[in-house]
Formats: sequence, C-alpha cells, structure tokens
Amino acid sequence: MTILLTGVAGFIGSHVAAMLLDRGEEVLGIDDLNSYYDPALKAARLAQLEGRRGFTFRRIDIADREAVQDLIGHSPAIDRIVHLAAQAGVRYSLEAPHSYTRTNVEGHLCLLELARHLPGLTHMVYASSSSVYGGNHHLPFSEADRVDTPLSLYAATKRAGELMAHTYAHLYRLPLTGLRFFTVYGPWGRPDMSAWLFTDAILTGRPIRVFNQGRMQRDFTYIDDIVSGVIAALDLPPPDGAGEGGVPHRVFNLGNNAPVALEDFIRTIERACGREAVKVLEPMQPGDVQATYAEIGPARQLLGFEPRTPISEGIPRFVEWFRAYHGN
Repeated sequence: MTILLTGVAGFIGSHVAAMLLDRGEEVLGIDDLNSYYDPALKAARLAQLEGRRGFTFRRIDIADREAVQDLIGHSPAIDRIVHLAAQAGVRYSLEAPHSYTRTNVEGHLCLLELARHLPGLTHMVYASSSSVYGGNHHLPFSEADRVDTPLSLYAATKRAGELMAHTYAHLYRLPLTGLRFFTVYGPWGRPDMSAWLFTDAILTGRPIRVFNQGRMQRDFTYIDDIVSGVIAALDLPPPDGAGEGGVPHRVFNLGNNAPVALEDFIRTIERACGREAVKVLEPMQPGDVQATYAEIGPARQLLGFEPRTPISEGIPRFVEWFRAYHGN
C-alpha cells in the first residue's frame, strides 16, 4: 500500500516523508517545485529522500486536475493521503491572492476528488493553519472556537479547505482529518519564516524587522513534534459519526501549547548565533495577529500528541543546521 504525500519538497512534507520511510512505508511524493522561495532549497530537501527505499517522486501541480486524477491509474495502491501542499504565507497573500485560491482551494478540491475516487482510500490528512482563528481574542485557541473572522486571504483559504473537507466527509463518507499547525520551525525551514529571517539577518549583520514593536506572542512548534502529530493523526482515521454533524471529519490543533513572546524568541536566536540583533521596530502588519496559543487537549487525548521541544532546544538546532546549510 502507498501513501500519497503532497508538498513533499516542502518544509513539513520532507520531514513527514522521511519519518514515514523510516518506518517502512511506501511514499509517493508530489510537488510542483515552484519559485515562491528558492527552488534550490526544495531540491536539497528532495535530495535527502531520493534513492531511499520506498520513495517515488513525481512533479505535479496539485491544481492540475488531469494530472492529479491520473494518479488513480498510475498509482492504484494509494490507500492514504497526507496533503501538505499549499501556497503559504500570510503577507504574500496580500500581494498574490490568486495563487492562494488556485492552490489552497482549487488544489485542495482536486485532492478531495482524487480521494473520493480512489477505491482503497482509508484516510486523508490535510494541513490547515492556526491562521483560521483570525480575529479570535480568546486564548488559548480551541477547536471549538468560532473561525469565521479571518484576517488574511491565506487564512480564508485554509478555512475554506476545512469546510470543503467537511462537505466531502458528509457527502461521500470520506475519513478526513485537518491539522491546524502553529508556527512551525526547525531545520530545513522556510526562508519566509521568522526563525530563518532573524537568523540570516543576525549572522550577516543586517537589521531585523520587529512588528508591533515586539509586542507579539507565537506558539512556536518544533518540526519533530509536528511530524509526530501528523503521523499519529494519519494512523487514526475518524470513524463515521466522529465529527461535527455526524461525519467522519475531525480537526486538531498541533502546537507547542506554550506561547513565547517575540522578544524572548529573538533573544534565544541571538544566544544561538552569538551575536546581538539590530532591531527596527515597526507597526503591526496587515493580516497579522498579536498572539497565537494552541489548546491541544483533543490532540493529547486522541492522538497522544505531546510537544517536547522548547525553543531553548529547538532554536540552537535550527541555527546549527542553518550554519551548516550555508557553509558558515
């Protein structure tokens, strides 16, 4: 049997693929290797997987309906899907909105259509985001909270994905699980994320942009903890009737359950780099939120999810990888 993993050259996808291969799974990874950020980084991640037993790669755009549907004939052994491909980034969604609807809505629909036509499918896990909580001021964020006030198009498309999944679970009884990731960081991370941006600037002596004058908190979650949660969710398909409205669809928060002040996050990176940051204080950016904080009771209870990596451990690991990757 085969697991289809979308976004396999991405940050989270490449780590999930490696863990699945470690436990002996057959993984068909797909990715379009687009240029949202440096394709060389995606190629380097992919190089860590290619040649490993059980791994196959195909370059496919998930919004290409015909190419995705062709997977039914090409890979009929697919019985599980881990759908992590997405157009990421809150701020970029203000610049290139159509990229978000194409990938996060049309692409998500293509995967749902594939799932309902695969004869042996047992479960599809897909990536959502803590961004769906939008203007919610109740902390910590709970899966029971309202999520109808998105503050960015990115957040709106991820919430749309959840609603589409609920609909397909209702119509076709597809077992589906959505995972709301909270600010994931770690080795092989994305260049548009704060850990990379701050580390790169500090090591090269450039100033860092600190939004909302630093008065922000994020539930920074280390990549290994996220991967454990993804795989635990994959191994627990929801039974019919498990979700809201009696459908086989569940949504979980995956976060560290320990928000960190942005100033503390920066200080931790400074210590790991051995240098102080030059800070430029700026106002809150459009589409951004002041704080995120994951309530993870359901994930703990049903998935056994237990984040174990504080930033005091995770950030030095990231900085060590960053230096090695850039040869310094």
